[in-house]
Amino acid sequence: MRAADALATAVTTYAVPLLVLTTTGSTALTGVAFLLEWLPRLAAFTIGGPLVDRYRADTVFRAATTCRGLLLAGAALTLLLLPGGSTAATTTVMAVGALSGLLAQASFVAVETIGAQASRTAGAQAHRVQSVQISIDQGALLVGPLLGGLLLLAGPSTLLAAVAFLSISAAIVTEPLPGPNVPVSGPEAQSVVASLRTGWRTVRTIPALGWLVTGLIASNLAVAVAQASAPITVLHTYGASSLAVGAVWSAAGVIALGAVAASRRLIDHHGLWPVGAAAAATACLACFTTALAPGLSSYALTIAVLMAGEGALTVVLRTLRARLIPAAVFGGTLSVTIVLIVIPMPVAGALVAALPADRLPALLLACSAAQGLAMALAFRGLWRHRASYTAPHTPAEQTAPTNPSPAALAASDAA
Repeated sequence: MRAADALATAVTTYAVPLLVLTTTGSTALTGVAFLLEWLPRLAAFTIGGPLVDRYRADTVFRAATTCRGLLLAGAALTLLLLPGGSTAATTTVMAVGALSGLLAQASFVAVETIGAQASRTAGAQAHRVQSVQISIDQGALLVGPLLGGLLLLAGPSTLLAAVAFLSISAAIVTEPLPGPNVPVSGPEAQSVVASLRTGWRTVRTIPALGWLVTGLIASNLAVAVAQASAPITVLHTYGASSLAVGAVWSAAGVIALGAVAASRRLIDHHGLWPVGAAAAATACLACFTTALAPGLSSYALTIAVLMAGEGALTVVLRTLRARLIPAAVFGGTLSVTIVLIVIPMPVAGALVAALPADRLPALLLACSAAQGLAMALAFRGLWRHRASYTAPHTPAEQTAPTNPSPAALAASDAA
């Protein structure tokens, strides 16, 4: 379920900007395509969490993946009827990227909620659950760019049809979660706005969660700039082919998978904070050196190190998030946190679209410097508030007085 959905998302996220670049040759439109992919995702994150809280994660996941599959299948047929490289075809691709991104992130919120439930059940072994899930995501990032590049050689319609198949497959294999499959109603049900307000209040009242989000915002901006500028850098600066773009990110995915696997044992022996701090330092340094890479080989190496650091860091941060957010308001709070950390994605696309290709290394340098400063502050804050996440969190402990209770948060919002 998660593998098929993650692979579909990875292929489209990689392929849409590359398809625009190869058909139009415009670096500005490539940045715009990346921007349009991520802007609608903010809306999906905003409503996805409250929908999960109200209608169950498996129901939301199945609906989102089915809609995405139908959308992509329709787009594949449409592109068969349009002349290649035309304005109509480019517009169609950008629109599909935007709508597909919206549905992909709705399914992501749902599958993350399912994963968080498994993490809470695992208690002290929560980081192992997160590691498995992130390995699936990293595997998709490994296969996705390479698969996207190969499918793109067969044509845009073939690529979109393949992703449609993956999305429909994810919906079909989704198994119902235990418990009654009925919407939450009555006094326990919150509107979307109320759920988001409760989530925002949760972020503000749990200091460790606030510092966690702060670090992720800066990190995502730097990684998003690297990702959005990658096709331009590889094709225009280094003069390589579109397949080289996929090869760079697929190779980075292999390294990231190894880092994710290693992080499990490292966390067992050293704990969450030391491993997270080391991973953050590695990612920041790699991002800085990526901007200074003189050739394709060194660029590929620094991207690999960057993704390795990000992979290990993601295990730590998702484990912390699963422990810190109370179970009863997980969906709404997850939506708020994801909206905050995804905002840098469209910002990165806008920055890449606005700057000429020769200014992109300077942009990445500035982002890496901001990333380093924010991560240093974030991990200092996480260290000061480590008591809120170091003990194993079971479902019962999620409502313990360590963090504000969900009922209190909801009541304060209703007041």
